[in-house]
Amino acid sequence: MRDWHVGHAKVLDALAGRFAAGGRELHLVGGSVRDALLARPSEDLDLTTDARPQEIERFVEGWAETTWDTGIAFGTVGVAKSGRRLEITTFRADSYDGQSRNPAVVFGDTLAGDLRRRDFTVNAMAVALRPGEPDHLRFTDPFGGLTHLAQGLLDTPAAAEQSFSDDPLRMLRAARFVSQLAFTAAPRVVTAMTDMAPQIARITAERVATELEKLVLGRDPRGGLSLLVETGLADHVLPELPALRLERDEHHQHKDVYQHSLTVLDQAIAQEEDGPDLTLRLAALLHDIGKPATRRFEPGGGVSFHHHEVEGRKLVRKRLRALRMPKALTEDVAELTFLHLRFHGYGTGAWTDSAVRRYVTDAGPLLPRLHKLVRADCTTRNPKRRRALQRSYDDLERRIAELSAAEDLARVRPDLDGNAIMELLGVPAGPVVGRAWKFLKELKLDRGPLPRDEAEAALLAWAREQGLTG
Repeated sequence: MRDWHVGHAKVLDALAGRFAAGGRELHLVGGSVRDALLARPSEDLDLTTDARPQEIERFVEGWAETTWDTGIAFGTVGVAKSGRRLEITTFRADSYDGQSRNPAVVFGDTLAGDLRRRDFTVNAMAVALRPGEPDHLRFTDPFGGLTHLAQGLLDTPAAAEQSFSDDPLRMLRAARFVSQLAFTAAPRVVTAMTDMAPQIARITAERVATELEKLVLGRDPRGGLSLLVETGLADHVLPELPALRLERDEHHQHKDVYQHSLTVLDQAIAQEEDGPDLTLRLAALLHDIGKPATRRFEPGGGVSFHHHEVEGRKLVRKRLRALRMPKALTEDVAELTFLHLRFHGYGTGAWTDSAVRRYVTDAGPLLPRLHKLVRADCTTRNPKRRRALQRSYDDLERRIAELSAAEDLARVRPDLDGNAIMELLGVPAGPVVGRAWKFLKELKLDRGPLPRDEAEAALLAWAREQGLTG
């Protein structure tokens, strides 16, 4: 923590001096202390004080580069200084009505009272900012947060039931911290989450989505997702996930789709090159959510999931829209879900060049993610089959690279542009040009680039078939 403090010392010491001169306390608190102890970098700092908001504003006046008061009704003043964002909040002793997650804001007078209201013990530690005082006198940890941090345990300062009743979002935050910190939830936390899972209905879709996104982007999303499913919270916020736990039939065997999906997620994460990729991770997690609705038991003990990629695309859109996730993200995850099975028709390289072109064109800018998703989707325990699938996809990628180098597959466009189409067919801009353009694009996908005279001849033949020319 000392190394972490060096980076912030100048800013924090100067600020602490202003509060001390005004006879007020100032403490680094919550996630800032937790992350410092874990050596996790952060430029955003959370502080708490016995000063009231108007005093805080007075203390930082002339020192802060920027301030904002959007949270002042909750006792928070935002400050920017030397590239750091600080949020300074008056001690609080809030009360909750049990109906929403918004507390009746009550300012408190003690640090202990402020720490008691926090969500988890690892977020209920504070470090007093009093320059010149020995370090051991600055640390406040009334609920054993430091011990829990060392144990990798997530527990609540007060009774878990009371904490989650005050704010049900804390149940999702528990799963998120399990993912981000690779912690284990305390038994009483798991019990309370299980008993109180329906209370998550008090939380807006947007806030649920924010927590799910942070969970999925964490270092151990499998752990966080497993906690959601185990406690029943997933039934309320992501019901398609527990639905993958299909009942097994002794006469009709198939792999565990739920565990398979978590393994695909793990294997997709292992391929990330530039940090966590939310689109890839969501696609890996949700790529098979169409299977429960399409499962059919076949004669002889087989099980089929025909067109589950089509059903899956529909369900992805429905769920991510319900969570108010961005439209572009929703469409990308839905399209990856739809495309993830396409490769399995490749076999040992039986695709024509036309089929390879279509694979690339249909994936568009999602192609690098599709490569990763398809490779991650191989979870067979049969080493021979695994190697065969990987060799087959290696071959497909080689063919894509060769065709791309020759034909610029990333920008498949017709051999004639709109102006050339209008001139050749003698038609004005309008639907006919669009239809002709689409025909030429399909032709190029089938046959590759054509000389101009061949493209023109093909377009004229098409126009005659369409009754567009005499």
